[in-house]
Amino acid sequence: MTRTAHSDCHDNAGIQSYQPVPQTDGRDCCERHPHCVADMERKDVDFELIKMEGKVGGKLEDTQLIKGVVVDKEFSHPQMPKVLKDVKIAILTCPFEPPKPKTKHKLDVTSVEDYKALEKYEKEKFKEMIQQVKSNGANLAICQWGFDDEANHLLLQNELPAVRWVGGPEIELIAIATGGRIVPRFCELTPEKLGTAGLVKEISFGTTKDHMLVIQECKNTRAVTIFIRGGNKMEAKRALHDALCVIRNLVRDNRVVYGGGASEIACALAVNQAADKCPSLEQYAMRSFADALEVIPMALAENSGLNPIQTMTEVRARQVRENNPFLGIDCLHNNTNDMKQQHVIETLIGKKQQISLATQVVKMILKIDDIRSQGQSED
Repeated sequence: MTRTAHSDCHDNAGIQSYQPVPQTDGRDCCERHPHCVADMERKDVDFELIKMEGKVGGKLEDTQLIKGVVVDKEFSHPQMPKVLKDVKIAILTCPFEPPKPKTKHKLDVTSVEDYKALEKYEKEKFKEMIQQVKSNGANLAICQWGFDDEANHLLLQNELPAVRWVGGPEIELIAIATGGRIVPRFCELTPEKLGTAGLVKEISFGTTKDHMLVIQECKNTRAVTIFIRGGNKMEAKRALHDALCVIRNLVRDNRVVYGGGASEIACALAVNQAADKCPSLEQYAMRSFADALEVIPMALAENSGLNPIQTMTEVRARQVRENNPFLGIDCLHNNTNDMKQQHVIETLIGKKQQISLATQVVKMILKIDDIRSQGQSED
């Protein structure tokens, strides 16, 4: 396609700016979600701030947007409080256990006194670690590693709620959301490294009494989580990720074209008009390019149970007659071919990428001057 035809194609494809209309129900989750984390100065959406957590069960309509972090964990002891307010969080990657030698070691306990002395030493170390956390103002400890029942019991006695076995990516997201620092050693913990959150609560749902931890009202309000419900968590995650990518494209460039094959038909008409003005043999390549563009609306018509050739011809004639690039294939049988009325839109970035990649594949195939069949000798 020539540069002139390319520009005419875009001009005639019905490109418009998209302005989102706010909804009041949960269906606009994917639309509100990127707007929470979008950097409008850079015109981009950081997907690192978006976490998708799911639990099998319920309906897909139960999926909700949570402005905060959801962790598939629970408080380490069942008697710890389930709701915490004005929380100062110590984010630890060091375990609640006594220090061990770096080299291989062996400890022989030969008497009751030795055992009691070892037990006393461990208890003192646990209390020292807990005191270090509490003295810096923390009222919740989130630990990447686990701790045994004795340490768990001491945490409960000292009124320090804790969460154990939190994964590395979740630890990083909690640190980003709460504005805290990940601390590798107890001695390095300071009040400045604590994360803050307005509310931390443990929720339970379902007949299996599954528990999850929700951290809300965080310091960094751009960190959000989509909590997915439904029978198939993986399919729902994939569909939501695709929807988020579409919204990210709209943040980068809010121009859209209308779907249903309307933009392809308009582009094909523009390329054919440019081919009429081309005196060289390139006009045949341009007409073939226009024919290739019309394959999309014909496939849509055939998959919708319509006569592909007749439907395509009628829509193309109406676009020329009415000078309306919004006319496409009525796949939903709504008795109107106006994609603007049916609210069928595609991002301009996505449409340009589709056409560009398809053109590159064809160019790559045309560069191949020979084909080797399977089993064919090199001679």
